[in-house]
Amino acid sequence: MMTRIAYVPLATYPEAAGDAAVTAVLRWTATLGLRLDATVFEVEIPQPVTPFGSVLLDIPDLVRRAEEKSRADADRIAGLLLAAGADVGCSRRRVVVGAAEDVAVAEARLRDLAVLPVVPGAMHDMALALVFGAGRPVLLLPVEAAPQAVRHLAVAWDGSRVAARALRDGLDLLEPGGKVSVLTVTGEKSLAATAAAEDVVRMLGRKGLRAEAVIAQAQGRAVSAALQDSARIAGADLLAMGGFGHSRLRDFVLGGVTKDMLSEAAMPLLLSH
Repeated sequence: MMTRIAYVPLATYPEAAGDAAVTAVLRWTATLGLRLDATVFEVEIPQPVTPFGSVLLDIPDLVRRAEEKSRADADRIAGLLLAAGADVGCSRRRVVVGAAEDVAVAEARLRDLAVLPVVPGAMHDMALALVFGAGRPVLLLPVEAAPQAVRHLAVAWDGSRVAARALRDGLDLLEPGGKVSVLTVTGEKSLAATAAAEDVVRMLGRKGLRAEAVIAQAQGRAVSAALQDSARIAGADLLAMGGFGHSRLRDFVLGGVTKDMLSEAAMPLLLSH
């Protein structure tokens, strides 16, 4: 059986991943039977050239302190990863501020999927870069969630290309004999594909999979909340959905559901683009 390799980029600036976030990634990937390759990013901050900066602030000292903290956090994170065993690979990179996302995207393309811990207020730019640039699915893992194998997969379905990609990527993580719930949300134009969901269920049945169509009513809720609530009620272990958005140079324009999911993921979420 082919070994599947996950990739996690862990930044140390401006905020470093905490021990709980690193441990969550290690536990989840082990539970899912994935080998893990991790890159820990240590920051290099160019000295700004300002005529009055050194008068008001000791900028060289601030830079030195930030780089020392980044280095210490990289030591801590690398120590946790190296202690995890042979199925975890760990490398370190020193990069200029703002360059970690580009490096991570290139490295993720060589693996089967990327994983990121969901930490409020952190990793948002990295998640965007990976979802829309890596060409690989991105697994978002709430730090508090207990790791478990994917025996029940929920897929947000609207008949789009990215929904089809999410279905395919999600099936790769489903345990043999597992179940699939195909979710649609009514009351929202972009996800009103009820009849198409029944077609997906029939096709999955032909492949020998147990599947059901689940229709959720938005009822004034955000689609992200309706999808996650429906997935949890159905008993799903993982929710897979397509990531909507496009880029203008380095500025991402997100679909509403994707934006909400990146900031409000309350269960393991697989985003595909």
